[in-house]
Amino acid sequence: MDLSGASQAARQAFAPNWGARLGLLALALYSLYAMAQLDITWDRLLIGFGEAGRFLARMWPPNFERWELLIEGLLESIQIAVLASALGILLSLPLGLMAARNLAPTLLTAPTRAFIALCRSLHYVIVAILFVKAIGFGALAGVAALTIASMGFIAKLFAEAIEEISMKQVEAIRATGAGFGAVLLYGVLPQVASRFTGFCLYQLDSNLRNSTLVGIVGAGGIGGTLFAAFKRFDYDFVAAILLSIIALIFLAEVISARIRAAMQ
Repeated sequence: MDLSGASQAARQAFAPNWGARLGLLALALYSLYAMAQLDITWDRLLIGFGEAGRFLARMWPPNFERWELLIEGLLESIQIAVLASALGILLSLPLGLMAARNLAPTLLTAPTRAFIALCRSLHYVIVAILFVKAIGFGALAGVAALTIASMGFIAKLFAEAIEEISMKQVEAIRATGAGFGAVLLYGVLPQVASRFTGFCLYQLDSNLRNSTLVGIVGAGGIGGTLFAAFKRFDYDFVAAILLSIIALIFLAEVISARIRAAMQ
């Protein structure tokens, strides 16, 4: 055995990566520069921790006396999330098919992917503000905003899942003379059904969380109740709302996990 060759290989295997070290050093220096520009100091952090402690003390104990108002807001958020998820998923099916490069021509996939990217380019809160300005306050603006967000997410993942399928099954069905609908039904959808179901469940979970936020800008849901409580300095009711939102999200997570387990 050549000891010199083994030693050289060991040195090469553990050679320092100067490019990565310089990159980390540059990141650390820029972080310090950014903190200085944004006036992020230890004094401000210590003051903030003290204020946060006093704020949390005013939130305890939570006040559930107005439980009717709380339940009304939660039910509206659930309705917004379910409607937006259903509409977004329904519209994402044709978009995903049209965006898949292995099924559709470039003349169709390019504009479809551009539209999907447009749906994903703006944060859903900004979209909610635009819809509130366009169609007024209320749940309709929240449903529209979260539908756009769902389309951008589901359609993109659906198209990528279709592009990863095995084309052998598709070609075999095409060889029988089947039409495009039969090819989709028997050659494409069975290969992506489980993944698509997982995408849909995740989007429903996401919309449940997001529906509590769009209400802050006037798009319906429990977010409006939360914002109003903040403006009234009604912090014990704020704590009740936050705990209810957390419980709702945990419940949705448990249900979606059960559904995924049942489908496996």
